[in-house]
Amino acid sequence: MLKVIFLLLDITAVCLGYKPWECPTEILEYDRVDCFPEPGAEEMACRARGCEWCETYQGGLPWCFHNDKPGFDGTCKSSLPLNQREDCWPYPEGSNAKCVDAGCVWCPDDNAPWCFYDDEVPVVTTVPPKVTTTQATGTTTTTAPPTGSTPQAGCPSLIDPYSRVDCYPSGGASQSACESKGCIWCEHSDPVVPWCSYPDQNGGGGDPGSCPSDIPDEERIDCYPDAGSSKENCEARLCIWCESSVEGTPWCFFNSTGDSGGEDSYRIDCAPDGNMDKDLCESRGCVFMGTNEPGAPVCFFPEDRGYAVNSLTPTSTGWDITLQKVGAEEIYSTPVDTVKVVIEMQTDERIHIKFTDPSNTRFEVPLEDLPSPPVSAPSSPLYDISVSTDPVFSFAITRKSTGNIIYDTSIGGLVFEDQFLQIVTKLPNDTALYGLGESEHHTFKHSMFWKKYGMYARDQPPYHDWNMYGAHPFYMAVDGNFDAHGVLILNANAQDFELSPAPYIAYRTIGGILDIYVFVGPTPEEVVSQYTQVIGRPYFPPYWSLGFQLCRYGYNNLQTLQATVDRMRAANIPYDVQYGDIDYMDQQRDFTVDPVNYVGLGSYVDTIKSYGMHYIIILDPCIDSTVTNYPAFDEAPDTIWVKESTGTLPIPAKVWPPGTCYFPDFTNPDTETWWVDQCVKFRDVLEYDGIWIDMNEPANFVAGSTEGCNSNKWNNPPYRPHILGSLADKTVCPDALQTWGKHYDVHNLFGYSQTLQTLPAARLATGKRSIVISRSTFPGSGKYSGHWLGDNYSQWSNLYYSVIGCLEFNLFGIPYIGADICGFNGDTNEQLCQRWMQLGAFYTYARNHNGIGYRAQDPPALGSEVERVSREVLQIRYTLLPYLYTLFYHANVDGHTVMRPLFHEFYTDTTAYDIDRQFLWGPAFLISPVLDQDAVTVDVYFPDARWYDYYTGMEETGGRGKTINLNAPMDYIPLHVRGGYILPTQEHAVTTTISRTNPMGLIIALDDAGEADGDLYWDDGDEADAIENGNYFHSTFTVSTDTLTNTINRSNYPGASALTWGTFRVLGLTSVSSVTINGSNHGSFSFNPSTKELTITNVGVSVTSSLTVSWS
Repeated sequence: MLKVIFLLLDITAVCLGYKPWECPTEILEYDRVDCFPEPGAEEMACRARGCEWCETYQGGLPWCFHNDKPGFDGTCKSSLPLNQREDCWPYPEGSNAKCVDAGCVWCPDDNAPWCFYDDEVPVVTTVPPKVTTTQATGTTTTTAPPTGSTPQAGCPSLIDPYSRVDCYPSGGASQSACESKGCIWCEHSDPVVPWCSYPDQNGGGGDPGSCPSDIPDEERIDCYPDAGSSKENCEARLCIWCESSVEGTPWCFFNSTGDSGGEDSYRIDCAPDGNMDKDLCESRGCVFMGTNEPGAPVCFFPEDRGYAVNSLTPTSTGWDITLQKVGAEEIYSTPVDTVKVVIEMQTDERIHIKFTDPSNTRFEVPLEDLPSPPVSAPSSPLYDISVSTDPVFSFAITRKSTGNIIYDTSIGGLVFEDQFLQIVTKLPNDTALYGLGESEHHTFKHSMFWKKYGMYARDQPPYHDWNMYGAHPFYMAVDGNFDAHGVLILNANAQDFELSPAPYIAYRTIGGILDIYVFVGPTPEEVVSQYTQVIGRPYFPPYWSLGFQLCRYGYNNLQTLQATVDRMRAANIPYDVQYGDIDYMDQQRDFTVDPVNYVGLGSYVDTIKSYGMHYIIILDPCIDSTVTNYPAFDEAPDTIWVKESTGTLPIPAKVWPPGTCYFPDFTNPDTETWWVDQCVKFRDVLEYDGIWIDMNEPANFVAGSTEGCNSNKWNNPPYRPHILGSLADKTVCPDALQTWGKHYDVHNLFGYSQTLQTLPAARLATGKRSIVISRSTFPGSGKYSGHWLGDNYSQWSNLYYSVIGCLEFNLFGIPYIGADICGFNGDTNEQLCQRWMQLGAFYTYARNHNGIGYRAQDPPALGSEVERVSREVLQIRYTLLPYLYTLFYHANVDGHTVMRPLFHEFYTDTTAYDIDRQFLWGPAFLISPVLDQDAVTVDVYFPDARWYDYYTGMEETGGRGKTINLNAPMDYIPLHVRGGYILPTQEHAVTTTISRTNPMGLIIALDDAGEADGDLYWDDGDEADAIENGNYFHSTFTVSTDTLTNTINRSNYPGASALTWGTFRVLGLTSVSSVTINGSNHGSFSFNPSTKELTITNVGVSVTSSLTVSWS
């Protein structure tokens, strides 16, 4: 008994429960190697394995991890000069751990390699040798061996240890991984000897000159990217097998180096999971045949595989069709033998196609704004539809004006099984394709070279081409005749899209139905407008939410927050919104305030609001179930939680709160009653103005639940789409139950359903329009919320990728969008943050936000120059807020984009199709940020129009339809106004509360005919339904024959009459000698003959009055 007591005391002593900031290890969170990957990890079991247990700042990373690798403590241990550093990790995604694995030194520095060789610094790890390849001869040299080393007894390699060629130079080798490459595993006591080496000294298994291909290593295209390659199964694909010692070089590769778009590019993959077994392929009724086309599948569908037409009945709007499966083979799961297809011509520009199982009820997405079936066919459709029965069913939608393909399934590949559905459409040649999110894409226009994009909402920081926080199965295509169309496949299950150079798009999902909406455009802006008419028009944000916003995870106490606000205000930086991240809470529990570190927060929020500012709180969905006297949990009905598979108990999860937590089921109407009540009550504690909902994929720090997941077809489906991890990773078990259905079917709708309940809660709590910002989104989310691009990195690459992300979310109907300015993960630096503040000033959602433990990055914290540049560029933003607000009015009413790619305006300009380092606000304001380190010039493309420098008013004369290299010193971002447009402005101030009372202005940029037009929308900035209630002012402006006139379309907001016109800028004139306003001479003007800008000051006319201004 005494021994048991001592044992318990000892275990208690080591269960330290470190919080992230207390963790004693130096290993970076992203470098942790999971020591407990299976479900059920907890501290005692972790430490029993000899591993470390520390909570994390970032969700989804292991708390139990191997602690046998040195970390970076922030101190550079090398004295090597920067210019002498030799890069030891010339690959993407370097990290301290990978660098140490390579036997090198990690010292971050923006002006030199971060990972480099330094023999003077000891590295405690087992590493491969330093290998240098000479470009001329291709020979390798290895560092000289130290003395006194001894090979491991029984090593199967007969090669001298110091002559071995490393077969696994990228780090992380294991014996099984080594031997799977056909290499030899021999441990060794000397760290310079590779443990995984080639069978000979030439980096291959035989005669180094025996390779039957002369394709250089760097041009090889991998023919076997999946695991388990060998010479035999490589050659079974008609590919070439040649081993290589060069890192990253495939051993199995195509006998070709190009993406020819040839006949094999039309093949549709019958083994998209990568299982290339010939017998399995043929058992699916598919063809197994090698290919010389890189990327083309070797197991593919025959042309006659699919469904035959059993009946075809014309209707008033299209067809009702019954299909019968051809053949008995299955691909992954039970086939649906009889399928019903309904084709509806809904409008002149929209078609709806729906595939269902007439014998069984399957999940359908309950989107709020879906149109009802039409009674009659449209009168003037822009498209034709045809149905074919030879050799199997297919349908085609073509553009009436050109005959070009819009949606054509004659390529084959139609599958409708219980857990595997597939449909494939051809695309026109020369198609430019956009959309398909959420993912970190590195170009706005997609490559069609066998790209795959998975969609399954995941707590995943930006990661190239992989699934992230939301799911948006929508794309836009522009064909060679400059016509655009869009396609939405309305499905909420895990899914993926594959792009072929044929070109075609293959769509696959593991549940629900095939519910397809096609939008015919023909312009890009019309496609987005038609799309948002189906999913819901974008939300109209309150005026104050267009101001600059500041946040960080890890103020950690009220005093730090106060100091931050004080230095921002002392710097006179325009600044409207302050946030509270989860550190304001009591142990990360929703609807609480830390009683120690944030005592007095409620009073301080009142102080912030007295400055004319606003305050936004964060709320996470998972509610702590283990603490007593916690009203948010105590007042929750038992019915509101996401339930485990039997439907009786809530599914237990682990997120930020210290105890087990439960996820509210936001698809349950009872949940809304409770959620709204908690939000309303909490506003009596903190007088917040908006709600930021995070972690709502939903994110879970364990896989599925704290008790694991059952083994069944929902949790382990036969086909896993192209996504990171299993369906349960970082979230709840797919067989969990919600009101709308199994989590398997509704997972991607969790964030969407939460916004449906959170916006009404915020509006009821505040009594105003309010704002919701959601991390997880789905088609239709933009009607209720904005979005940010997630936990990005303080890196130059992320600065650029943020432009692409913002443009994509405007396509998705979520124009209130931005990235964390200066980056969330990692320490920023002055130059990067300064450039990011310049770009971020033109995000529609402009928030500077960073993570806990990193340096402060509010502009004053980074020095006087960052402070000055930030102040000046935000003053430009605030000057243009009336224009931006008017753009959001049009987004809400007409469904237009706000941050807009150039090709949306210049859709016959194919050069504009590739531009993703510039963007427009609406049709008229061009932003060309500097996105590269140390750059003081920037290439700016000017489509065919008149363009005027925003700062000087001077017309850009370098040539239309050309790229011009412009000077862009560190304190400057190029901005231009498009001729033919009028932009409303207002004198800036430090908050929108003040600026909204200042004089208004106009920027009038004349086109080639000397004409321009524009408009102004204005309301009180915060009324919940100002447009619907008609409580607003709207005026249009026109310039023709040297005269500006206005037309007042609606004047039902009394506050507009208090505003007066101050200054007008007219750009593009030749000369001016007189000005009249409403028929009277006006002497307060000047004309600059160099810039050709007319500036009219002290206009003095009420904004709501008739206005005629002439110049001559």
